[in-house]
Amino acid sequence: MPVSALATDLYQLTMIAGYLHTGRHRLRATFELFTRRLPPHRNCLVFAGLDQALDYLQDLRFGADEVAWLAELPVFRDAPAGFFEYLRSFRFTGDVWAMAEGTPFVPNEPVLRVSAPLAEAQLVETALLAILNFQTTIASKALRLVDAAGNRPVMDFGARRAHGIDAALYAARAAYLAGCTSTSFVDAGRRFGIPLSGTMAHSWILAAETERQAFVDYADLFGARTVLLLDTYDVAAAAEVVVGSGLKPLAVRVDSGDLLSLARQVRKILDDGKLSATEIIVSGDLDEWKIRSLVAAGAPIDTYAVGTALATSEDAPAMSGVYKLVEAEGPNGMRPVFKRSAGKSTRPGAKQVWRVLDRGAAVKDVVALVTEPPPDGGDALLQPVMRMGTRLAESPALADLRAGCAERIAMMPRSIRELERNDDYKVEERIPNP
Repeated sequence: MPVSALATDLYQLTMIAGYLHTGRHRLRATFELFTRRLPPHRNCLVFAGLDQALDYLQDLRFGADEVAWLAELPVFRDAPAGFFEYLRSFRFTGDVWAMAEGTPFVPNEPVLRVSAPLAEAQLVETALLAILNFQTTIASKALRLVDAAGNRPVMDFGARRAHGIDAALYAARAAYLAGCTSTSFVDAGRRFGIPLSGTMAHSWILAAETERQAFVDYADLFGARTVLLLDTYDVAAAAEVVVGSGLKPLAVRVDSGDLLSLARQVRKILDDGKLSATEIIVSGDLDEWKIRSLVAAGAPIDTYAVGTALATSEDAPAMSGVYKLVEAEGPNGMRPVFKRSAGKSTRPGAKQVWRVLDRGAAVKDVVALVTEPPPDGGDALLQPVMRMGTRLAESPALADLRAGCAERIAMMPRSIRELERNDDYKVEERIPNP
């Protein structure tokens, strides 16, 4: 479903009215989207959400009812002649460069650059930040969870904790992009082709006459795909019921208690009952720190299911992404512009980010003006993705983006994936001081 053109802040529209009033609305402008700082404990972020951002730009329209509603607002009572007609005929006609989804990046590196008529580039700020900040936040959290789990799968179980249904949908997308193996959220599976996973609720057990009957009835329906929930009453006793019932579930899940101790107990019971092929899934307020601890202790856990910590990026729920004007058209062509605000200054001019590689491994990034020559061994991270308001390529398959993300992460130093902050990765800025 297209994003409404009213998915913007009021000042974007008042500025457009001002640009029309002064005649500056068609002057060319370049904006860059970047983050000023990393959240706590992070050593990088993972760019995500570009596909939805490009769809938004390409489909952006004001409906007749939306324009009529705006015309009734007191703030636009003195709008210049032609303002509402401009909105009725609005189309985004700009050019966009961006990093590929799944690219790791650090502060002050533009991940997206927009060059368009000033009014157009201004309007899209709010939606672009909302789309890209959120998915990037979740993808970056997912990378930490996946890395902590080592070679064990991490499932997205976060839909019910997400901040709304749309957040659940795009959190699942971002998590899969960054390495999670599946999601419990069915709509994400349908829309994006993400593998679905799930077990049963405690209510299934509680609704049955006995725990044994609950297990048998479920296995009778789902056969070799059966996953049974063990912690409704007593985990060890439930595992014994599974073995004693002659069931051969694909997996069992433990959702509460001392997961290390319980996983060890369950593994022994299953192995003694000739169910060594039955895997153990754990869930229950997991995060990367708890997963790392379980892995380090040698817990016999095959899969981790993460909900709240993933879908809300619980420890760092907001990314400080900003969208800033870096050059604007003047009488003598494009001129670089910048802010001097304390703590919020910007660097002038349109920029490129170069990732310098040595035998396929990233050694540093270089941020330079687009007019500067590339550094030796540098790959340009910002690539054209839209010309004159039209995407240059169809939406890629999410599975392909996921594979590309894994490749890009593998090229980076191991230190960027550490759970503790280290600031080891080098970034060289070649921007002249204004």
